[in-house]
Amino acid sequence: MLGNRNIMAFVCTTDPNRARPFYRDTLGLNLVEEHSFALVFDANGTSLRVSISNELTPAKHTVLGWEVPDIAASIQELQSKGVEFSRYEGMNQDANGIWRAPGGAQIAWFRDPDGNVLSLTQF
Repeated sequence: MLGNRNIMAFVCTTDPNRARPFYRDTLGLNLVEEHSFALVFDANGTSLRVSISNELTPAKHTVLGWEVPDIAASIQELQSKGVEFSRYEGMNQDANGIWRAPGGAQIAWFRDPDGNVLSLTQF
């Protein structure tokens, strides 16, 4: 039923004035709509709705991720814009914060201004 329908992604913010420049300027997503209840970005054809909420408890797991062709270059570019990459105890991450999954994927995590966990993956 939904296999041929576009998916929409959602993440929450308590401060749209902080989230807007992060998703638009830092991550480079196109802001297509702005309402009192959400910021809507185009994430390469996927609609990302950053819902505005009075309260937010960020999940401890990844809520959004991007597949990138060169994870080291992507990390470097985001770091130049002030993004800090996360380190997790017990995970064998390299100097850039990249963890290599058993299947060969390379993954690195960072947080948005609200503490939502985001990731980059190179397959």
